[in-house]
Amino acid sequence: MAAAALLSVLRRNRLLPLFETCHLRDRLFFSSSVDAAAVTVGGTLSPDPHFMVEYLVNSCGFSPSEAAKVSKPLAHLRSTEKPDAVLNFMRSQGLDGAGIRKMISSRPTYLCCNVEKNLAPKFQFLRDFGLSELGIVDAIQNNNAILGLNLHRSLVPKFEMWESLLGSREHVVRHFKKRTWFFNQSVEERILPNLKFLTDECGIPEERVSMIVRSSPQFISQKPEALRDLVVRTEELGIPRHSQMFLWILRFLLMVSKESFDAKVELLRSFGWSESEFLSVVKQSPGILSLSLEMLRRKMEFFINEVAYAPSFIADHSNLLQYSLEKRVIPRFRVFEMLNTKGLWTRQGKFLHFVKLSNTKFMEKIVLPYKEKVPELLDILRVAGASMEFARPVAVLIRITIGLIAPQAISEGYTHYV
Repeated sequence: MAAAALLSVLRRNRLLPLFETCHLRDRLFFSSSVDAAAVTVGGTLSPDPHFMVEYLVNSCGFSPSEAAKVSKPLAHLRSTEKPDAVLNFMRSQGLDGAGIRKMISSRPTYLCCNVEKNLAPKFQFLRDFGLSELGIVDAIQNNNAILGLNLHRSLVPKFEMWESLLGSREHVVRHFKKRTWFFNQSVEERILPNLKFLTDECGIPEERVSMIVRSSPQFISQKPEALRDLVVRTEELGIPRHSQMFLWILRFLLMVSKESFDAKVELLRSFGWSESEFLSVVKQSPGILSLSLEMLRRKMEFFINEVAYAPSFIADHSNLLQYSLEKRVIPRFRVFEMLNTKGLWTRQGKFLHFVKLSNTKFMEKIVLPYKEKVPELLDILRVAGASMEFARPVAVLIRITIGLIAPQAISEGYTHYV
């Protein structure tokens, strides 16, 4: 499905056999537009071959040393007509001075582009595809190399390819705003081989592959040999290819080097976990692989030293390691301690129950019943609120305390400020 649709897109654009030559053609096309701009006579003329240094300083805000470096590919220019047009256009599109300097520094010959034929159509295409004006500016600033792509032979087909692969135009726009780098990835050398490997050789349904790609496009864009190595590493953990968790563990392993993985194994072993416990935890909660070594250490130490959980208990309830330490675990544990100290929490519930509750349920069931007897709870959560996880519940609770909101507003799902 996804692979077939992708093949259809590539065939429709006649790109499948020649896709890898696009980059070279783009460079040739772009160079031709640069040469055309270079011979244009108009604007401010200067016989001084170094006049671009002064121009870059005065027009773009470069320092003299930066301008001298940037001006080298522009030494053939004798007119400011093209640079003036490019700068005026970029400013009209919302790019600020820093963004323009970054763009010119990465490729000075952008100043030789023909605005009407080369730049304006690309901005219009991005608008038509669904990006906002601000989204286009952010995308250009994150990766201005897309301005060097030929619109019809490269930019449009690549957008269509990712739309087919990700399932919707909205998904493409969302990822494009964050990471335009995936537009530089080779279709024939990376994406298609990876899709075929996962679906044909590993037997993974395309729908499942698409789910991973939508959340992590770099997963399908990695080198095929790297993906095969990840599959081997995952199977060594005892995860069969037909397992529902297989792809998710592959995704997390992509973010963790072999050295980092081994270091985490050794760390958890030092806390008393057996190898079988570690493998069991990875199968249940692969997200712990994305934790830094230091954060993993801090969480284990807190649960063992402060909460007095045995390492085996943590392994059996590995979702504990997924919660934020500062935003969730520590504040709730301090509330738990306070209520126990006051002798108010006499029920059989344990801290595990505390930490699993949603913010709203935690406020409703644990905090509100004791807000009069233990006003210190507000101080504990106000500090946590500064880190945003408790910001809204605490704000609502304060309004309840001073009588602006009825207490039942929490249980009724109150979500707005007064």
